Amino acid sequence: MSADIRIGISGWRYAPWRGVFYPEKLRQDDELQFASRAVGSIEINGSFYSLQRPESWARWHDETPEEFVFSVKAPRYITHIRRLDDVEKPIANFFASGLLRLQRKLGPILWQFPPSFRFDPEQFEAFLRLLPHDTEKALHIARGHEPRMEGRTHLAIDEPRKMRHAVEIRHASFEDRAFVDMLREHDVALVVADTAGKWPLKEDVTSDFVYLRLHGEEELYASGYADAALDDWARRMKAWSEGGQVDDARLIVERKPPSRKRRDLFCYFDNDIKVKAPFDAGKLAVRLGLTGAPAPLAERAAEADRLIAEHGGAKRNPSKPRKPKKPR
Repeated sequence: MSADIRIGISGWRYAPWRGVFYPEKLRQDDELQFASRAVGSIEINGSFYSLQRPESWARWHDETPEEFVFSVKAPRYITHIRRLDDVEKPIANFFASGLLRLQRKLGPILWQFPPSFRFDPEQFEAFLRLLPHDTEKALHIARGHEPRMEGRTHLAIDEPRKMRHAVEIRHASFEDRAFVDMLREHDVALVVADTAGKWPLKEDVTSDFVYLRLHGEEELYASGYADAALDDWARRMKAWSEGGQVDDARLIVERKPPSRKRRDLFCYFDNDIKVKAPFDAGKLAVRLGLTGAPAPLAERAAEADRLIAEHGGAKRNPSKPRKPKKPR
């Protein structure tokens, strides 16, 4: 059995993409249907900003192809506002909000931490112990939601399924052997996050899958990836998918990961401001020999660059909420 490799985008509703990635006259309500047939996976990021409703999760399930998979970004209320303090109920609210309606299309849960969040071994261990690794456990947790969630929950599963979690860190204090050991013990992936040099880029393999977020080669959220960079990411991903590790891996701990015959991969481009993400996803998919819908995107990349130049680009993505002031 070969590894499941998913190359996709972070989010899909971006105003600057209309007329460049999305056809000019495509209805906004049809954008998910279009995007989910052009890339292998999409990271849902609306769930980061607020709890979504069960009917939204059900609609996303129904509008996407049968074999499609979503990753889900966990609420910033847990990671950025509560900062892991007293988060049992917020985690229960999150799992009760409807993401279990994705059923077999539910992929990894992404837990992203702010740049000011430091590694506290005791606190982080307690957090990892709260994470469910199957849908039955997630449902049990969800049933402990707060009363305010009544009327907007989904408390059922179609069948028991495995659940995966990935952690994206942005503070150098996490470059600690104890952190890597902790992730491996709890079977949680360390996100390989390329942030144009702004935050740590580490490639320790800590789970049976690898999760990548490519935010921009030279400019965060904006710049595309040159051919050489895409070639390098393809090389790294091929090694991971075959159960190995590249010789030049950027590691916290100089130690080989446990040997496996294969590893699944989830890779999301978040360089959305200038409409680079979907086209870079297509180019990378071609390099990895993935067949199907992503290939035509690579062929449209040159046309996209021309359209972007004509339109003058976009200084800020108006469809993505402004980030709140970071708590100290």
